[in-house]
Amino acid sequence: MTDKTEAEDAITNSASRSAPSRLRRPPGERLPGPKTNVCSRSYFVVVMVFFHVYIINVIVLLLYVHYSSGQEDSRPDSPRHAPSSDEQNQQAPRPPSKAPLPRHIFLPRIEGIRVGHVQKVSLVPGKVHEMRTLSLKPLLFEIPGFLSEDECRIVMQLAQLKGLMESQLMVQDGQEELAKELDLSPEEIFSLLDINQDGQLQLHEILTHSRVRDGIWLTPENLQEIYVGLNADKDGNGLLSLEEFRLLSVDAFQRFLLQRGVKRSQLVRNSQHTWLYQGKGAHQVLQDIKTRVTRLTRLPSTLVDLSEPLQVVRYEQGGHYHAHHDSGPFYPETACTHTRLAANASTPFETSCRYITVLFYLNSVDGGGETAFPVADNRTFDEVSLIQNDVDLMDTRRNCDKSNLRVKPTKGKAVFWYNYLSDGKGWVGEQDEYALHGGCVVTHGTKWVANKWINIDPDYQRQARFEQLVSHQSEDEDDEDLIMNSDAHQEL
Repeated sequence: MTDKTEAEDAITNSASRSAPSRLRRPPGERLPGPKTNVCSRSYFVVVMVFFHVYIINVIVLLLYVHYSSGQEDSRPDSPRHAPSSDEQNQQAPRPPSKAPLPRHIFLPRIEGIRVGHVQKVSLVPGKVHEMRTLSLKPLLFEIPGFLSEDECRIVMQLAQLKGLMESQLMVQDGQEELAKELDLSPEEIFSLLDINQDGQLQLHEILTHSRVRDGIWLTPENLQEIYVGLNADKDGNGLLSLEEFRLLSVDAFQRFLLQRGVKRSQLVRNSQHTWLYQGKGAHQVLQDIKTRVTRLTRLPSTLVDLSEPLQVVRYEQGGHYHAHHDSGPFYPETACTHTRLAANASTPFETSCRYITVLFYLNSVDGGGETAFPVADNRTFDEVSLIQNDVDLMDTRRNCDKSNLRVKPTKGKAVFWYNYLSDGKGWVGEQDEYALHGGCVVTHGTKWVANKWINIDPDYQRQARFEQLVSHQSEDEDDEDLIMNSDAHQEL
């Protein structure tokens, strides 16, 4: 009896709380039960059944119309009308949305541990390779026996069969037009060249600029000759002031050199090269190398597939490549060459965003030809200190022996390094300035190498939009062919 009373009181209190606007009833009085509960429930069930049947009928009707129209369009004798301009705009492929895309790729990065550390890596079935850390700045590794002798021979034969071209042409005109297009004043150009901002242009500041712009490797002696020929250094102190710089046109050095003549040994790069596709239908050796690179770098295969093809380079005796970076620094106004399809059309500058370089030695060189890293594992990096007095650390014809690290070319060996740091969030960070490297002059024989670059845009959203765009355009076309057709690589 007590339990029954307590239950009734609980029901009464609950009802009074749920309906505060109603009058409270005495504690012992029951609430009248709903008289239409069964009827309302039946009505609800009937309505829901009819609603679901209606939805199912609509879906079936839409599917019938869709497949019927598809079959009519697929018949060769079905009449077609010329689409209007509005229909053409609707049918044209749309660029990928620029809404932020969720992060679904995180870049693994191999740890160097310490210089000399050896790790075991499995790159081909039934064989284990040893990977040794050569430096930590940049993060650089070597893998002896990465390629077999037969693979080296086949790659060289394929390159010769396709034909090699000069890696660098002589100086080209057009610098003045570029300056006009960028609308830079002499004062602005002077400020850009004046690295230490002391109001004077030292020899090394001019040299660095001319090498990047003209592709000519001038020595301090060459520059002094040009100063005399152009009467540029009025006071003869070996420096250019802003007033002296204003008297020179943008193409002054270039025109002087063209008149005097340029030798191949004076170019930044003296070699021949070609590109070998590694996509579907390529020689099996080339496809195997790409697969092996994917395993070595531990990157998603999509990123490797959308990167540049294999570049094969031949250096004859006297051939060289002065110190350089495979990738340029990244700024907000800079676009990556390989993702320019997804970049802002108004972006004024482009650079090759090569996250990783994998370099293969296809033969052993009789003399010279080492790969030099002038500032590897330096305590600090200072661009100005690269050229001090008579020592130019970037000059691989004169000063290779002064580089901190040199890798001897041995047939089948591979070296690879990261051109960018990590951003700490699983993506590409800033350029690693210590990745400066070059090819020492070949003193005896011939040198054959191959480069495989992994292109990744430091802007994750742009890389993701690019992959989205390529996936829409290349359903029946090899991704690597699409990259090459868009000429999205640079001769570096």
